[in-house]
Amino acid sequence: MSRKIKNTKKDNIIQLTLSLLIIILVNIIGSFVFTRFDLTAEKRFSLSPATKNMLKNLDDIVYFKVYLDGDFPAGFKRLSKETQEMLEEFRAYSNNIEYEFINPSKSTDKATRNSIYQQLVRKGLTPTDLHVTKKGGKSQQIIFPGAIVTYKSRELPLTLLNSQLGQSPGIVLNNSIQDLEYNISNVNNSIQALEYNISNIIKKLSVENKPKLAFITGHGEADEHQTADITNALEEYYSVERIDINGQINALTKREKNKNDTSKIMIYNKYKAIIIAKPDSAFSEKDKFIIDQYVMRGGKILWLVDPVYTSMDSLQTNNFTYGIINDLNLEDMFFDYGIRLNYNLIMDLNALPIPVVTGNIGNNKQIDFLPWYFFPIITPDLNHIIVNNLNLIKTEFISSIDTIGVKNIKKTILLRTSNKSRTIGTPAMISLDILRKQPNERLYNKPPQNVAVLLEGNFRSLYKDRIPPKIVNSKEIGFKAKSDFNKMIIVSDGDIIINQMQFSNGKLYPLPLGYDKYTKQTFGNKEFILNSINYLCDESGIISVRSKKIKLRLLDKVKINKNRSLWQALNVLLPVILILIFGFIQNFIRKRKYLKR
Repeated sequence: MSRKIKNTKKDNIIQLTLSLLIIILVNIIGSFVFTRFDLTAEKRFSLSPATKNMLKNLDDIVYFKVYLDGDFPAGFKRLSKETQEMLEEFRAYSNNIEYEFINPSKSTDKATRNSIYQQLVRKGLTPTDLHVTKKGGKSQQIIFPGAIVTYKSRELPLTLLNSQLGQSPGIVLNNSIQDLEYNISNVNNSIQALEYNISNIIKKLSVENKPKLAFITGHGEADEHQTADITNALEEYYSVERIDINGQINALTKREKNKNDTSKIMIYNKYKAIIIAKPDSAFSEKDKFIIDQYVMRGGKILWLVDPVYTSMDSLQTNNFTYGIINDLNLEDMFFDYGIRLNYNLIMDLNALPIPVVTGNIGNNKQIDFLPWYFFPIITPDLNHIIVNNLNLIKTEFISSIDTIGVKNIKKTILLRTSNKSRTIGTPAMISLDILRKQPNERLYNKPPQNVAVLLEGNFRSLYKDRIPPKIVNSKEIGFKAKSDFNKMIIVSDGDIIINQMQFSNGKLYPLPLGYDKYTKQTFGNKEFILNSINYLCDESGIISVRSKKIKLRLLDKVKINKNRSLWQALNVLLPVILILIFGFIQNFIRKRKYLKR
């Protein structure tokens, strides 16, 4: 009996020693070989290779001051917790990530709090006025769901709450299940975007040599005032210029002699991408040739084109205007690329309201907001990283796009109208009288109409077999008949990139892109343009992080409210009962084991 006990003790000591040695060995190996295990189904704690690569290249501290500390409702506590966990994940791959969480409302002095709030607003953070409804009554909080991020001598704001139209940022803690679902979805979208938003802000701060980007001019395109806000946003990533091609062969490319062989001419694109925004006059064949060869050499293009020309300006003085074909001489080029812009106008019941005079009250005009069916509101509902989790997008006088079967070109629809739309041909008379009548919903029976398409593949030159051998064989021109893998985006609305203007102190100032000064709503136009350009130009792969989705595993609110007492009792008593059962079984087994000895 004593020998058995001694052997048992000896075995236990050996097992304990081996276990300790294994643990020490694993820790030693772990200090040299870094690895992490993510057992979640959607890999929510796994950073993308692009993010890891960016973190490895950091050469200085990136400091995050996160203003999500305090007594928040559950939704914002979750966002705060997830933000901290994400920053910890970033720190696991780089010692140059540091952060602190700050409560801007900590001070009991109102003047001090207001001073802090004003400082944060000046730095670019937007406050959220949070209304919380509890059983005891209502309360109001001002929070700043964001961070100020610094790197070297640069500082930028980071927004952590991705609010969307139709979704309130506050958490409503009452019986309004619909409101609660809106807010849960809002917070979940923000959590899904955490890695991308944090990676994106680091990329903005750390980029040293910005790629060059150009707005094309000379064909009646949108001017610098109309594109002022998006230009400012793009300049955080790119060096932005405006260029008039004007038939100049070197407008978009650079030519220089090869240093090793002066008989050869090296030809490079000057710009990573070009934007052609709302042209209203025809492109010459020379300009088309220059653009065509720019594409053949890997240049990216964001086309924002109106196939039909019309304007709201005429409706300011008249009750009607006309929509006519906008002849840009680009049909053959687009056809070769695999798409056709149709000469029609889309009307959609899901439309932006516009202010309309509907009568008079005394000497004052009565103004109501009525949906203008020629201004469809687009809901980005397609599964692509450019439009994933985007806000609604406002458009003006858009046309439909058809895709054409062209070899080696992949077409991906990015934006489409609702299923309550219709199209009208041109020329079209557009009258405000339609606002005074109830729409005949039977006419709005068309399927969703495509309005934005991504093209990817090997593009064929429009001028292959169409130009004389003298040009084809010219070393100075360097004609290319086919591109390597390339991509471009075509949108059938030039107004999607144009910011509204506001008159103040005798001057016109640009408003943020996507903001509508009449409805006071902000749409997702700016994010769509930025995502489009970043997708076309970003070689680091950071934009791919936007496709990450985190699945919500929500409890059934109805069952919780109906059987609250039962679930509370189970949560309290079940663990205790299980422990007692486990203890009883273990004690019974021990007694039997030692009684046999």
